[in-house]
Amino acid sequence: MKKTLLLALLGSLTTAQAAVDLTQVDQFITNTAAKNKLDPQWVRSIISQANHQQGIIDAMSKPAERTLRWFEYRKIFMTDKRVNEGVDFWTKHQSVIDQVSKESGVDPEYIVAIIGVETFYGRIMGNHKVLDALYTLAFDYPKRSPFFTKELEHFLLLANEQHVNALNAKGSYAGAMGFGQFMPSSYRSYAVDFEKDEKIDLLNNPQDAIASVANYLARHGWKSGGTVVSAIDVETTVDTKNNQLKPHLKTKDGVDYTQLALKTSETETAYWQGFKNFYVISRYNHSHLYVMAVHQVAQAIKAAKGSK
Repeated sequence: MKKTLLLALLGSLTTAQAAVDLTQVDQFITNTAAKNKLDPQWVRSIISQANHQQGIIDAMSKPAERTLRWFEYRKIFMTDKRVNEGVDFWTKHQSVIDQVSKESGVDPEYIVAIIGVETFYGRIMGNHKVLDALYTLAFDYPKRSPFFTKELEHFLLLANEQHVNALNAKGSYAGAMGFGQFMPSSYRSYAVDFEKDEKIDLLNNPQDAIASVANYLARHGWKSGGTVVSAIDVETTVDTKNNQLKPHLKTKDGVDYTQLALKTSETETAYWQGFKNFYVISRYNHSHLYVMAVHQVAQAIKAAKGSK
């Protein structure tokens, strides 16, 4: 019987899937179904419709471009358009953001800024089929295959829980989905059903997305009203490795912080201290440049909204 099913899967293979070891795929189907008490035929029916996408491998394997410096990275995100649309998004969803911020303790401007940085408030959420992306990376990207294999399992569970349509859901080439670009494991761990309708929809429902971004930050230890970063003079910097994400130094008052040294121009460097909330944002994306972008976009949106 198993051999027959494997042959059926082989028969459905397209030319584009030739890079995938179907024995490995078959084992994944068997293990995933057994581990999660899923119908193996249902799992197989989903996986059999996945397509290997060489473009995804190319994107993941593309040699890293020159590392952007802060002043180059900043101008990608700190634009009038992103700030103004952030104000519009906040105003449109004011009651939801207010409620979520109060309940979670996460400052509202950071909820808005993350959605703005991730997907421009839901306008750019990715055009890749999530099933294809995770299938391709699970079975044809060896150096991160364990991670993406686990994410593919979580994606199937999301489909079984009726939170996503496994065949139609679209996202990034790495399989991140929705307004806040949650990977399937994060979706299952941190997503919130704001409307209490027994369906968590981060791809189409901005209310669930707002609540879920806030929950993600709260669960990682966000401190309400806490400082994210603070500028310091070059004379006050200590001799240590800069730009670590986790606070590893202490101020005179015993507050933990990390030190940032960021290029503000070709010839100038500015220094900051990053505190607990800095580290919390970095759990969303492990880049000090990303955290600084979110922080500055958040502050700009807050200032622009306050001025209206």
